[in-house]
Formats: sequence, C-alpha cells, structure tokens
Amino acid sequence: MVSRSYSNLLELAAGGSGGEPLPSLGRRRIPRVVTASGIVPDLDVSDAASAADQSSHAPRERVIIVANQLPVRASRRAAAGAGGGGWDFAWDQDSLLLQVKDSLRAHHGRADVEFVYVGGLRDDVPPAEHDQVAHDLLEGFRCVPTFLPADLRSRFYHGFCKQQLWPLFHYMLPLSPELGGRFDRLLWQAYVSVNKIFADKILEVISPDEDFVWVHDYHLMVLPTFLRKRFNRVKLGFFLHSPFPSSEIYKTLPVREELLRSLLNADLIGFHTFDYARHFLSCCSRMLGLKYESQRGYIALEYYGRTVTIKILPVGVHLEQLRSVLNLPELGVKVAELLKQFCHRNRLLLLGVDDMDIFKGISLKLLAFEQLLMQHPEWRGRVVLVQIANPARGRGKDVREVQEESDAMVRRINDAFGQPGYQPVILIDQPLQFYERMAYYVVAECCLVTAVRDGMNLIPYEYVIARQGNERIDSILGLGPASRKKSMLVVSEFIGCSPSLSGAIRVNPWNIDSVADAMDYALEMPEGEKVLRHEKHHRYVSTHDVGYWANSFLQDLERICLDHNRRRCWGIGFGLKFRVVALDPNFKKLAVEHLVLAYRRTKKRVILLDYDGTLMPQTSLGKSPTSRTIDMLNSLCRDRNNMVFLVSAKSRMTLNEWFLPCESLGLAAEHGCFLRLRRDAEWETCVPVIDCSWKQIAEPVMKTYTETTDGSTIEDKETAIVWCYEDADPDFGSCQAKELHDHLESVLANEPVSVKAGPNLVEVKPQVV
Repeated sequence: MVSRSYSNLLELAAGGSGGEPLPSLGRRRIPRVVTASGIVPDLDVSDAASAADQSSHAPRERVIIVANQLPVRASRRAAAGAGGGGWDFAWDQDSLLLQVKDSLRAHHGRADVEFVYVGGLRDDVPPAEHDQVAHDLLEGFRCVPTFLPADLRSRFYHGFCKQQLWPLFHYMLPLSPELGGRFDRLLWQAYVSVNKIFADKILEVISPDEDFVWVHDYHLMVLPTFLRKRFNRVKLGFFLHSPFPSSEIYKTLPVREELLRSLLNADLIGFHTFDYARHFLSCCSRMLGLKYESQRGYIALEYYGRTVTIKILPVGVHLEQLRSVLNLPELGVKVAELLKQFCHRNRLLLLGVDDMDIFKGISLKLLAFEQLLMQHPEWRGRVVLVQIANPARGRGKDVREVQEESDAMVRRINDAFGQPGYQPVILIDQPLQFYERMAYYVVAECCLVTAVRDGMNLIPYEYVIARQGNERIDSILGLGPASRKKSMLVVSEFIGCSPSLSGAIRVNPWNIDSVADAMDYALEMPEGEKVLRHEKHHRYVSTHDVGYWANSFLQDLERICLDHNRRRCWGIGFGLKFRVVALDPNFKKLAVEHLVLAYRRTKKRVILLDYDGTLMPQTSLGKSPTSRTIDMLNSLCRDRNNMVFLVSAKSRMTLNEWFLPCESLGLAAEHGCFLRLRRDAEWETCVPVIDCSWKQIAEPVMKTYTETTDGSTIEDKETAIVWCYEDADPDFGSCQAKELHDHLESVLANEPVSVKAGPNLVEVKPQVV
C-alpha cells in the first residue's frame, strides 16, 4: 500500500537540517503535540492552546484539478550572470480553472476548499530547471507542473488532440488526409504516454481516501483508467468541454472502446448539453451494450457494479471578473472612442467574436452579412459588422485557408458596398486586451455567434453582462437611471450555450438566407421586445455563473462518492480495458472447493437449471444441447439424492433421462416452464394441458413488428411465444418493444394470458405459468 500522503514524502526529501521543506498540501495527519494539563512540563500555555486549536480543526476539503494547461503564465526573466534569469509566474485571469476557485470561494461557502492544480506549461522549461520551477509553482501557486519533451508534446497536442480528436468531436470525418488526418498509431501512443505522465504527477500529491480529483476536457480522456487502476476507490470526476459526436461519427475512431471504458472509470461525467450526453450514452449502449436509466433526476450507468452518473450543466462566466473589468477606467475611454467612431455617426454595430477556426463559421457569417446588404439596401451605410478574430489554437493548412478566405471576403464586401467614410466590415485579427473586447460588447447592437459546431462558447454570456453595464457605463452612454437595458443575440443551433438562451434568435449557420433574415429581424425588432429578451438572458447568466456550475458538479461528486469506502473492489482487465468490479460488503465469492465440499456433505439436493445462458451459450444460434451437456445432466440425475429441474427450457428438447416433477417439491410453475422428461425421452410440462388458441391472435401481431424491425425474431415455445430484439438496433428495438407490449395487451385483454417485457424481449404466456 502506497503512503496516503505523498506530500509528506516530498517534504522529507526537501527537508533536513539545512533544507527548506515544501509546503504541506493540507493532508490529515496526527498532531505533533498532544496537550494535557500537567503531563508535558515546560510547555508554554500559548503554544499549548495553539496546538490544541490546530488539532481540533477539521481537515480542509481538497480538490485536485487536472487539465492540459495550468492556470498560470510563465515569463523568462532577463539573464543576470552565468546562471540565467529564471522564471516569473502569474495567474492567468482568463483561465476557467482559476475562475472556478475564485468564484467558488466568493459565492458558495467553500472558502476553506484547497485547490491543487496539475497540468502543463505553455513554455518549454529546460530539464535543469525543472526542480526549481516545480518548487516555485507548488509553493506560490499550488500548481504541480507536468514537463513534456517538445517532440512528445507536439505529437500529443498538435497531433492526436488537434488532428484527430478535435475534428472528429466536431463531426468531421477523416475522409482524406486533408480533413482531420487519418488515424496514426504513433500519435495515439503519444496521447496515452502523456496521460500516464499526468497520472504519475497526480500520484505525487494525492491522498486517495480524502481528495477529490476533477479532470477537464478531451486531452485527458484516458487518465481516469490510470488513476482507477492505482486507487480503486478514487473520487474522480471528468468534464468534457467539447462536443461529443453521434455514435455514427464516433464509431469511426479505431480506439473508440478504449476511450469509452476510460471515461467510465470516472464516477461523474459532465457535459454542457443533453445532446452531448445523449450521444455518449448511445455510444455506450451500441458499442459496450450498457443500459442507462434515470435515478431521481440523475442519469446513471451501471458499470461492473459501479454507478457512473452523467451530469448535464453548461458552464457560466466569472461575474466578478466581468464586473471588475467594466469598472476599469481604460474601458470607459475605449467605449467613448467607439461611440464616436460608430454611434455618433448614426451607425449600428453588429459584433462577431470568434477564434480563427474552421468550426467558427466566420466565412458563413460574412456571406450572410453580404446577403443582408444585397437584400436590404436601407442598411447600407448604417450597419457595420466588426469581426474580432482571435488567434487559432491549432495550426495547419485549414487555419491558413480560413484566414485567406476571410480576408478575401472582407475585401469583396468592402469594395462592393463601401462608401467614403463607411466600411461595412472591419476585421480585427490582432490580439485585443479583454477590456477592449468588453468595450465592443457595450456598444454593439447585436452579437452574432454562428459557429457550425462549438462545445459551449461563452461569448453570448459575456455580451449580456457587458450590456447590463453599471452606473459609470450608463453615464458614458448617456442613459438615465430609469433606462432599461437591451441586447440582441443571433446564435447558432450547434453551440452549447444555445439551449440556455431561449430569447436569442437561433439560426442554422449553413443557411445563409436564414442568417441574413435573422440579422435584419434583430435590427428591426421593437425596443420593448429587446428589453424583455435581455432581461430574461441576464437573469439566467447572473444566476448560473462559473461558481454555480463548479459547486453543482462538486456537490454531485461528493454525493456519488459517499459509499466508496463501503464497497469491495476488484480490478480486472489489462491496459486501457481495465475496470473495477464493485460489490456489496456482504458479497462472498463462491470457491469451487467450498461448493464441492458442501455438495458431498448434503444428502438432499435441489438443482434448478436455466437453459439460455446456462446450459447453452446466450449467443449460440443452435439451441440443441450438446452431447457433453446431456452426459452432465445424466450424471446429475443418476444420483437419487438429486432433484434436478430445467427452468424456462426450450420445448421438445430430447435428453436421455427423466426429471422429477416440480410438484414433489411444492414449487409453483410461475417463472417460465418447469419441464420433466418421460421414460420415452420426450419433454412434457408439469402443469395441466393449457389452451394456446390465443397464439393465433398474438403471432400475427408479432410478425408485423418483426417485419418492421430488422434483427428481431419470434420464438414459439410450447406454452409461450416470445418476440426477441437483441440483434436489432437497441434504441429502435426498445421503442418497438414498448409499442408491441401495449398492442398485445390491447388485443389479448380478454384472454387468460399475461404480457411481460424483459431484457430484449416481449413474452406472452398463460397466467397459470
């Protein structure tokens, strides 16, 4: 058993008579001083009180947040002598991981929660400086850096993540090397290797019985397997910030099963929208055969005795940060400048803020704006589209093509519709300060977010908060205290924030005419309706901030992990197919030697045998018993101390011995058919002869559903008839089974039969059986 507290080992390694120990990471530990009156002489009273107070405090809750990048920015200091200049570090205020900590501590009663970050740095740090950088980050920022060789990091991030996972998760099939790139086993190996490095870093700081681990995004999808293999009861959550594709798209990935099984090693899996969660559940159903159900409002999967819960909640913005930016003096100066540039000239500003990415739909937006100016001449000279294009996070041919296409379209539109002193499209492809972007939000009449596929996209949320403004902004805009705020949003149907913005104009970004009409509608909408839509959005955005999202996720993770220590766990499987079997504490594994001993000691034995899945493999196409099965049953039946019953057996199967009737045990034939064999080696039922004329009604109905449900079959038993759909599409088969069940209950209402639904089947049988 590895030590519960790795931080203590780090302290010992760094400590000593002359060394300075690393800071503690907040672990439970036995107090060094135990105080009692008169027992420890020469102990200062204040020291004793301090020690007693320290030992009385409950341990702090700790969350280890793991992501591809740490929420810090590094900068190299100017060299000072032969030793080099070292590094300076600062928090990255734009990082979601940092916003989680700040917002949680400010709003949700988690001021005592300790956060430890595990992730990489954007800059390459020479190996000789790894120890010093790791020490500085841990001591000053509670960050544990993962140092990756440049080649490995390139194959991991720019290779597998950006060339294969990112396009596929955004619904782009690798039909050619130019479209996402073909699967490369070497890139996959680099992905797994980096996830293993992250896992090793977590092992250095985790206290598995106490800490919660929260893993973020598609870069680390196999990390849960490495952690679960090392600590079977680790409290582990995972949140995917990108879309999850439909099963038809996802199943093209050669390592599809490895990724699914790795995610299922988490306790809680989070998605922004129900669509993404539904696609994930469909993949689990179709590729792993797993079923899911709703449990008191939560969607859950049973996976080898463990309950894996699905969380659906979109992330929010950091309200305090946005409001503090709105109070900056430089923002006010920028707003005044933009008012002079646009509003004072009687021009309306449409705003787009997107990464220079193939999935952001910038070119489609420009085409729609061109269509607007063509169809509505009244807007020429009045409406200006400002498109802020942030630098792309990836690199490659597709990024260059998007840049070139956007530049060409901007030139074409400006040449066609431009006037002296009027430029219809302004493309800003230089990095802007955050306050400058907020200033554009403040003056924009409408914000256009028309990505063709995006995981979440917080631009609309930021726009709503900026338009709400504050007293200082209102003064610059010339708004009185009684003025009601307004805003307009045109958003794509294919972005994660769309379901939560019910007051926005939703569009299909591929439909150029529809987007152009939406722009026109947003500009002409009555002021009162704009106000109502804005107020509806502001209520949602201001109450569902990033702290609300994080607190809700951690609360669910805590609830799910309550019984971890009460379960008995066994790890099975190799490599990325590893999983944990979790069983009730009272479970006892039957040992063969114990069964044999009990069998030999007992003089009277009752043996009940099922057929499918017991005497015959469930997947076997031929249902006749093998000679080995017959020999085994004969051996059991020759022993007069044995009473052997075949339950729910196939009708008219021939064996070579007879079974005692179930009446001799007083057993009621209520679950399937108890069958025995006469001396002429033919099956007979142990219940009175039953009228099965009702089959003439049920069978034609089942045949209708069999014809319309590919992969379904009808099985006609002696006293029952069964419709099976285990080889059909699971979703369609389940839907058809519900309809068939209701249909049969209706047509057989006056017959002495019962209609029952089971796993992958619908069965009709007499009520007495």
